[in-house]
Amino acid sequence: MDIDSPHRAGLGADPAAAVTALYGQHALGLTRLAVVLTGDAQAAEDIVQEAFCGLHRRWPHLRDPALALPYVRSAVINGCRTEFRRRQSSRRDAAPWPAEWASSAESAALATEERREVLRALARLPARQREALVLRYYLDLSVAETASAMRVSHGTAKSTTARGIAALRRRLAEES
Repeated sequence: MDIDSPHRAGLGADPAAAVTALYGQHALGLTRLAVVLTGDAQAAEDIVQEAFCGLHRRWPHLRDPALALPYVRSAVINGCRTEFRRRQSSRRDAAPWPAEWASSAESAALATEERREVLRALARLPARQREALVLRYYLDLSVAETASAMRVSHGTAKSTTARGIAALRRRLAEES
């Protein structure tokens, strides 16, 4: 997802119109991101909706409309972290993704066993590593964009991604 210029994206001074335009362009992708991070489609939709509501509330304080997408993306990631912590405190032994998600209609494209194995292994990674891998390789963000979305330094984003890849390889090797 490239950050569109405010003029191309229709992001003007009117908060409602600007947020509506941004929502139309990016809500689906952000919802998919939240589903991958939380494993819960309903929670993902709620998280994305709340992120856009927060953007609308903060629009008058936004210095640069071009920063609206990174702001919403960070809000979605933070919402996913909150959801994950909430779930972990209520169900210590639960996996972050329910088993039924792997066979849902929306995930029909992920039908191959290899992809399901990767998703299961990804679900068992620490939250930060999972976030880094999803941002870098699912959303295809640059290291700088990943660092910005995670609110960490460039070096931390790179090292977290590298540790995540190594851990994912280990988990996949254990399963095979």
